[in-house]
Amino acid sequence: MNDSESFQRAAAAASRLLSYRPRSAAELRARLNQRFSAQVVDRVVESLLSRGALDDATFAKLWKSSRDALNPRSATAIRRELVAKGVSKELAAATVSGADDLDNAYRAGSKASRRLQETTAAAFRRRLWGYLRRRGFSESITRTTIGRLWEERDTPSEEPEAW
Repeated sequence: MNDSESFQRAAAAASRLLSYRPRSAAELRARLNQRFSAQVVDRVVESLLSRGALDDATFAKLWKSSRDALNPRSATAIRRELVAKGVSKELAAATVSGADDLDNAYRAGSKASRRLQETTAAAFRRRLWGYLRRRGFSESITRTTIGRLWEERDTPSEEPEAW
């Protein structure tokens, strides 16, 4: 296989990977290095970067907005995920700056609290505490969110229903 053919196959693989979801340059490079030589991978990545088809800043913004919309996490957790995906620490920090952890914690906790409608106050607090802390929220934000969700909770009346 000549160099041009190898480049074409690597470029096609890169396009296929990018069609599934956006990726960082480091993430794409790691995936392509599994099948192609480092020189070919470097050429493909540089080509995609120069054409604007691969951009870490765009990837970071899309990752953050996806997390905010579908699976809210703290700014710290999102920053950690971005760095793990190969985004620079500076870009990751800039991307999550201005994130509203209190709102994200409330939205994440709201989803989880629906499953806890029939639990006691202690179980409600304990289970939500773990849920929110695993998503990277601080103790103070977790405590505030749990208090707010407990107050908003739809509790059934203590009186028996009329038949």
